[in-house]
Amino acid sequence: MSHINNYAPVKPHDECGVFGFYNNDNFDIVSLTRDALYGLQHRGQASTGITIIKDEEPYSVKDLGIVSNVLTDKALEKLPTDGKISVGHVRYTMFDYLERAATQPLVMRYIAGSLALALNGSITNFAEIRHGLERGGSIFQSNSHAEVIGYTIALNRIGKDNFEQAIQNSLNELKGAYSMVISSPSKLFGVRDPHGFKPLCIGKLQNSYIIASESCVIDTLGGEFIRDVEPGEVVIIDENGINSYHNITQKITSLCLFEYVYLARPDSVIDGVNVNEARRRAGRILFEENPIDADIVCGVPDSGLDAAQGYAEASGITYATAFIKNKYIGRTSEGVGNDKKQKLLRMRLNVLKNVVDGKRVVIIDDSIIHGNTSAHIVNLLRKAGAKEVHMRISSPEFKYPCYFGVDLPEEKNLISNKLSVEELREHIGADSLHFLSIDGLHRIAEGCKIRLCDGCFSGIYYADLPMTIYEDKFASKIQNKK
Repeated sequence: MSHINNYAPVKPHDECGVFGFYNNDNFDIVSLTRDALYGLQHRGQASTGITIIKDEEPYSVKDLGIVSNVLTDKALEKLPTDGKISVGHVRYTMFDYLERAATQPLVMRYIAGSLALALNGSITNFAEIRHGLERGGSIFQSNSHAEVIGYTIALNRIGKDNFEQAIQNSLNELKGAYSMVISSPSKLFGVRDPHGFKPLCIGKLQNSYIIASESCVIDTLGGEFIRDVEPGEVVIIDENGINSYHNITQKITSLCLFEYVYLARPDSVIDGVNVNEARRRAGRILFEENPIDADIVCGVPDSGLDAAQGYAEASGITYATAFIKNKYIGRTSEGVGNDKKQKLLRMRLNVLKNVVDGKRVVIIDDSIIHGNTSAHIVNLLRKAGAKEVHMRISSPEFKYPCYFGVDLPEEKNLISNKLSVEELREHIGADSLHFLSIDGLHRIAEGCKIRLCDGCFSGIYYADLPMTIYEDKFASKIQNKK
């Protein structure tokens, strides 16, 4: 993966959301898939796309932008509403070049047929595989990990009896964190990496089948949740129903804990744990670990609200809405300059002065990356008349990089590697500051069916890390000219 960028996110983000549908009924598969992608929009706003398979031929609409801007009624007129299979994707990216070429679903035509692929994740041996493919003559249109996976599957399909065998052979070559939805001309596949870093689940709608990053999508479509895809499992759906096999099983699984803290929607259930309840539990544990006497407790919308409710339940402190969020302002992390970020922050959040004036306030947020947003929030409360401001964070301190698809700055740019908790408290201007402990973080996912990854907090990883960082020199030249 190339790291040639000056991008500095203010929140951690997952890279993508994926969706697949096998139509055994008479659903308008185009509208249904668009509805599903609305339900996954929180997982990515950089690009979106749909591929429909009808009579074993792929038809696609995809582009940069959010679902409502890309998948308009007019744009979708070219897609067959009576298709058999759909693959959908929403994408978040840390890069501001080659984005259009990297939009998904990736559709490839090759000697054995075609495939459509939607990926959530990061291949840690990306550089090694790509260099090998390039030496073999492969030509790439982007730095997308999906493109490398697509080439790998296509090459493995040649000379094999079926697509299932090609996927199995390909997964033996791929390392890292990934959940994928893949379509051959006649079958739909759901694939989860052996560690289970990324969520993926299966649902049913009448006689048709759903594969999605989160269970909330199944609910919004009116379907029935069946189960999560297990780590290392490949799910196969065709006209005969649903089957699966386990390709590789790891002794240690590693579901990303930040799914429960921030990434997933609160109405999803991931590997047996309700996300809303996990966040409320985080708030209760925050009070248990570091109680404080205050008049009101409130959350930073939207990611701190559930934890704030849990904190209020545990403490008996009144829960209050202190912030109004302008939901029509884009995220502040999309590669903009510092001046514009500050302006966007001011426009996105405003304080209800009558709620906080003269009060001792506990304010809860999900994380601190650089500290600027937290300082802004504390300053807003002070200006609105808050007597005291006590900040509580529903995750531990970010100190280490993520190699598995969650977008974090380099270690040197994480403020918790520069300042102690007390120094950070002083930096943001709060009266007190407490982060959830790593032990407390694991407790929020009580009942999870698989083991969890806390590498970005602890520095301990249970999967292979990248041996080589891929650097696209041509893209670097483009970037430097901007």
